[in-house]
Amino acid sequence: MKTIGLTGGIGSGKSTVAGFLAEQGAVIVQLDKLGHEVLKQKDIRERLVEEFGRDILTAHGDIDRAKLGGIVFNNPEALARLNRITHPVIDRMVNARVDECRREGVEVVVLEAAAMVEAGRSSQVDELWVTVAPAEVVLKRLAGRKGYSEEESRARINSQMSGEERIRRADVVIDTDCTLDELKARVTTEWRKLLAKV
Repeated sequence: MKTIGLTGGIGSGKSTVAGFLAEQGAVIVQLDKLGHEVLKQKDIRERLVEEFGRDILTAHGDIDRAKLGGIVFNNPEALARLNRITHPVIDRMVNARVDECRREGVEVVVLEAAAMVEAGRSSQVDELWVTVAPAEVVLKRLAGRKGYSEEESRARINSQMSGEERIRRADVVIDTDCTLDELKARVTTEWRKLLAKV
């Protein structure tokens, strides 16, 4: 079994590439989604409230991801505190899912995560695939899909690891600045190369 780490900056086309890989037969494990599940666990919620205060809770007592994000966004020290609490649990969930796929005879598992490199997760995968797109394309995508202003979009882009740094660490780089058909062809080409190694 091969494990791909799929990462890229916000608006770089990562989820679209993951969708094409799923069509090819890969099992996709979305680490960001697992992170959301972890925030719902009672013990994690209690630890986060101890760390960041009750203001991070909604009226129903759940973690308000927007409020928590506001605390850790652009604050590396606060982000590190959050990661120390959540990452060990996410890692256990990922390892359990990968082990399950191995037992089921799955050929390729894709771990999709925005901050895979920053979180030091590159060592968990056989190959690191990075999605990239020019800044002006990313800005258009964010304005169209998420309704971010240009200022909000630039702040989010600037808070992440640079595309150049991700590319330096990548085994495969997929430029998503193309039509969907062209992108699907690019993904299929890389998929075939990967299967030749399985």
